[in-house]
Amino acid sequence: MEKEFAKLTLDEEETILQVQGELNLEKEGNSFRLVGCFLTASVIHFPAMKSTIENLWHPVRGVQIRDLGEKHFLFQFFHAMDMDRVLKGFP
Repeated sequence: MEKEFAKLTLDEEETILQVQGELNLEKEGNSFRLVGCFLTASVIHFPAMKSTIENLWHPVRGVQIRDLGEKHFLFQFFHAMDMDRVLKGFP
């Protein structure tokens, strides 16, 4: 699935992303995922970004961040509350 997320591109128009296949939540540990990107011309220093995000969000059960390439990242949460806080715009 990570390879498919890495192929994502941004358009001017709002589009709906549909991922083919089913996610086995038992196998994946009942996790919640978001794909995000940084809108900057600068290079993203992954260890510094990861540390900053973890310090800002303070997730209850943690967050795993994977680099998908081209400034795209997969954020995997392990509790619904952590993901909801991020989606609602908390730091």
